[in-house]
Amino acid sequence: MTADSAVPAAAPGGPPRQLRPTDVKRLNREWRRQTEGRLALLLDSVSQPFNVGSIVRTAAAFGAECVWLCGNTPPLDLPSVGKTALGTDRFLESFREPSPAAAAKAAAAAGFRVVAVELASGAVPLAEAALAGDVCLAIGNEDHGCSPALLAAAAAVAYIPQIGRVGSLNVAVAAAIAMAEARRREWHPGA
Repeated sequence: MTADSAVPAAAPGGPPRQLRPTDVKRLNREWRRQTEGRLALLLDSVSQPFNVGSIVRTAAAFGAECVWLCGNTPPLDLPSVGKTALGTDRFLESFREPSPAAAAKAAAAAGFRVVAVELASGAVPLAEAALAGDVCLAIGNEDHGCSPALLAAAAAVAYIPQIGRVGSLNVAVAAAIAMAEARRREWHPGA
């Protein structure tokens, strides 16, 4: 059974309908069964609490197990982080590490391949990045990106191609795209 087959079919000839909570739980359980890779995050001075809360909520939705909070990234128990995290921080283990390079080394020691998401020389498009297995996505500051020390400590650097007239994404959106791509790769290898 694939997760796609776990979605209840719409009534013949009828419009699609929203899933009931029980159906959503069943669907998510099917996807969890297909997920073996571990996912983690490293936040390098992501300074805006609402961005941190949004990233944490997305990380919990994609089954990330932990997050390293580096530099001036606010703590998860800050009320303004909680306003967007909506209690999902309870699903992640968090580590406070002032140095993003030291956090990258700790993530690597825990078995994660650290991939920085950054517009940097030598970076590959996210769709071509090695995201298989256990991966820790390193996300940088809203204005300055990942620190040079973090880029040097990462196993790889990937960027999100953008073809519009805007040259950057909101950091929480970029993190969500990277997490979704890491999971998509696992669920649909070779696609």
